[in-house]
Amino acid sequence: MEDKEFLNQYLENYERNLTQNMLRYCTSAGYLEGKLLETPDLNDKWESIATPYMGDAMKEIVKYPAVALGWMMYVGMAMATFWDGNWEEYAKKDNIYEELRDLRGFDCMDEAIRDEILGLTGADFQKCENLVRGCSNQVLNAIYHEKIAPQSAMAFHVYVCSIRVLYKIGVAIQLKNLGYKFEKV
Repeated sequence: MEDKEFLNQYLENYERNLTQNMLRYCTSAGYLEGKLLETPDLNDKWESIATPYMGDAMKEIVKYPAVALGWMMYVGMAMATFWDGNWEEYAKKDNIYEELRDLRGFDCMDEAIRDEILGLTGADFQKCENLVRGCSNQVLNAIYHEKIAPQSAMAFHVYVCSIRVLYKIGVAIQLKNLGYKFEKV
């Protein structure tokens, strides 16, 4: 029982610290304002997105770890765009991730989302790529800092926490881009 409690506490602390670090990073880069913009609708979709995503990303994690992390940030951005648009349609779907992936395949999902979902071109297209690359590298450094044995159960759990943080950061950045602001209720 103690091991499970330790694991849960460790992962909660890791995810909370990583979220705070990513908020600081994105705020200092001018993409957020120190707060995590989120909505329960998008948080509720996490499980149906994460499971198939991990099936694709795990194949890439050894050779392309930043891709296996960062593409989830793009998924978060796409989800925020859907939420702002026609959420009634997307709320009913359990295969949103697969639809995003199948636009151009996993390897080119970043470009497909930036182009076809976010509608970015030119400098904005490149700025988004640079932001996601920077966030992915920040998270990758955080994972390396944990000194966890590769391909262990702990590495898997930390990876899941890491992509959840990147998903939420992607959602927050896109909600801010769409004009939403944090307001206390």
